[in-house]
Amino acid sequence: MKKLVSILSLAILLMGFSVGSFAQKAAYDSVLAAQLGADEYGMKRYVMAFLLAGDRVQEYSTEERAEIQKGHMANITNLADEGKLIVAGPFINGGEKRGIFIFDVATKEEAEALTNTDPAIKAGVLKMELVEWYGSAALMMLTDIYPKLQKKDF
Repeated sequence: MKKLVSILSLAILLMGFSVGSFAQKAAYDSVLAAQLGADEYGMKRYVMAFLLAGDRVQEYSTEERAEIQKGHMANITNLADEGKLIVAGPFINGGEKRGIFIFDVATKEEAEALTNTDPAIKAGVLKMELVEWYGSAALMMLTDIYPKLQKKDF
């Protein structure tokens, strides 16, 4: 879970830094931009997944749902370790909207293949809506920063 980014507020904070950069222009770093896959605006393409409550939640006992959740968390860790999942986190009191993923992939089809590896998706406990998103390439740095902030594992 060292590379897992599960605090949505951290992502929002970094997105805020990218917006704040309009006010305070730092020196352009072409090496870092290339390393992060940034375009000339410091942005890049991602696929965002909105995790929604699935239709089959009630089919499972509390114990079964706990096992599905363990598998879901392990899958998040695997995708983060592979560098495909940049941000993951639940919504607080989201109701039907359970959380988000932000994937570092080129297409919605690739993101769909990744979401289909999730035990919660397979079980119908969660479903995902995929949307292409254009955001700060600085998000790619979260996997380096997050382990420095994470005191406990999930």
